[in-house]
Amino acid sequence: DSGSGDSGSGDTDTGTSGLFFSEYAEGSSNNKYLEIYNPTSEAVSLDGYALANVSNAPTTAGEHEYWRDFVSGASIASGEVYVIAHPSADESILASANETHAYMSNGNDGYALVLGTEDNYTVIDFLGDFQGDPGIGWDVAGVSEATKDKTLVRKDTITSGNIDWD
Repeated sequence: DSGSGDSGSGDTDTGTSGLFFSEYAEGSSNNKYLEIYNPTSEAVSLDGYALANVSNAPTTAGEHEYWRDFVSGASIASGEVYVIAHPSADESILASANETHAYMSNGNDGYALVLGTEDNYTVIDFLGDFQGDPGIGWDVAGVSEATKDKTLVRKDTITSGNIDWD
């Protein structure tokens, strides 16, 4: 199963680590962030994890364009979150951030939380996908363009990632 479509190098498996995107914000200006939750009973090291993404429409549908490893030695304690924010976000966002990343979504960029290397990885969770440009935002739970200028919070009944955005 090739969740990333990346020439067969990206498998899909939501049960690998338990981690998943718990919150996403694409707010005004640079007030953008991703939040990853660890629902497990143990701390999880982010060594070996990364964010793979596309910007707007991917060059090749199904393949990520960009790869970003987490800060070396980063981890998420049991029941806690890890926040990646735009470095120019509001101070209230930056106060909760574990690290910053300048290329956050403008509402129509697909992101995947992955485990492995850029050439051989497993998709843990998706925000959007790598299949094409959705317009100005992705549809979510029946809401058109719900990732544009919005904050999405996963229901607290969710316990794993979703590798099928559709």
